[in-house]
Amino acid sequence: MSDGYEGATPGFLVWRLSMKWRVAVDRAVAPLGLTHAQYSLVASLHGMQRSGERPSQRRLADRTGLEPLYVSKLARALETAGLLERTRDPRDPRAVQLALTERGTEVTRRAIEVVHTLLQQLLDPLGGLDSARTREFKRELTALLDAPLDPSIRNETEQS
Repeated sequence: MSDGYEGATPGFLVWRLSMKWRVAVDRAVAPLGLTHAQYSLVASLHGMQRSGERPSQRRLADRTGLEPLYVSKLARALETAGLLERTRDPRDPRAVQLALTERGTEVTRRAIEVVHTLLQQLLDPLGGLDSARTREFKRELTALLDAPLDPSIRNETEQS
């Protein structure tokens, strides 16, 4: 372990790793005209479309873990950039469905390739993308993401 992180809590290390990843992806996809958040949205949408789904903004928010209002803001910016289209859901006039445009699909494919290369680099210390250590790391991250947080737990300053 790096000397700079001796004694660090797991929460701090997760935060630092997520910040490192966010910055790296931001820099990697910037030449394609995307931010990390926009990439997360279009890459998730691309995967959903490949499965035959035309998701609502709410469904995409659930998939990405982003707030619905933020997804709406990102979708509007991506629509203005010509990368996706927003249409009313014929089954629910309150819902907005999203789909990548042809240009959006091409930009997303290139961005996915760039981020995949970046992911391979990030996972090199664990033996690469297909290593046993990476598979275990993924299982552990998934376990942490699947664990519910108890909303009744508050810090001591709130209880005072």
